[in-house]
Amino acid sequence: MRVAVLLSLAVAIPGHSIRAQPIPATPIPSTTDPAGIREGRFIGVLIGTAAFYTVTLLMLKKQWYKKKVPFHSFNDNREWLQMDKVGHAATAYCMSRGGYELMRWSGVNEGASILTGGLLALLFQTTLEVYDGYSEGWGFSKGDMIANVAGTALFMGQQYGSGQQVVTLKYGFRKTIFPPYRPNILGRTTGVQMLKDYNGQQYWLSVNLASVLPVGPSFPRWLNLDFGYSGSGMIGGHDNPRVFDQNGNEVKFERYRQFFISPDADLSRIGTFSPSLQRFIGTAQFFKIPAPSFEYNRVKGFRFHPLILPKE
Repeated sequence: MRVAVLLSLAVAIPGHSIRAQPIPATPIPSTTDPAGIREGRFIGVLIGTAAFYTVTLLMLKKQWYKKKVPFHSFNDNREWLQMDKVGHAATAYCMSRGGYELMRWSGVNEGASILTGGLLALLFQTTLEVYDGYSEGWGFSKGDMIANVAGTALFMGQQYGSGQQVVTLKYGFRKTIFPPYRPNILGRTTGVQMLKDYNGQQYWLSVNLASVLPVGPSFPRWLNLDFGYSGSGMIGGHDNPRVFDQNGNEVKFERYRQFFISPDADLSRIGTFSPSLQRFIGTAQFFKIPAPSFEYNRVKGFRFHPLILPKE
């Protein structure tokens, strides 16, 4: 569900921020832009944000929160090998960055834009958690809230501290063999599986090498190194229920974690792009670019993937 919002943000938000300034290489003081707040843009952003918030919550309430019960909490920290928690952090990170970009595009100063982006992300995510607390199928999760705060803090801390995003969070997906065994849980179509099949999702911590290593002027500023995490063999949250193939034979899957390392590119740092295009790309580049990768997991050991991860 959070990933659904995140995917829509990755498409919708950049369209509003395409004219913003490029991500700086040095810290930005928290002062008002020389041009000041651009009233037309600012009002448009306020109206658009309020509309997005209202419409999205109404849609989620209709589709996901049909059965209401007294407010309650539950502990889901051990579910899905914590893939959902990483997804919460990535969603909060992307929403914080998107809100920040919209404010900067509107002429709001750096410090206020960072704060507004973070608060908007936490407001949205907290509202969803409260909805969960009243939902029959879920409950208010402290673990989810911690992940939401962590994703927001990752964006705000970097932007306040260095004026740039040295570390970003990205998303990847591949088809897996597991949804047919529990289509109601993992999804029947590819689009739904991108949101619900945690076996197919990967989350990447992408580090810009030129920002953390003592490199020379000829080193490519756009080169990143990504560290990925995923899980496999999961057809249930805590444990796998019994499932059978078409011949009636029981099928068992072993649950295990997967760790990846892969090169990547931060296209927003390519100097030949215009400032507006750099800002657009920085906001929209949520998906991991396919590239060779090394994987380690305790079941299959070390593996090399030439381009995209194989179907499992």
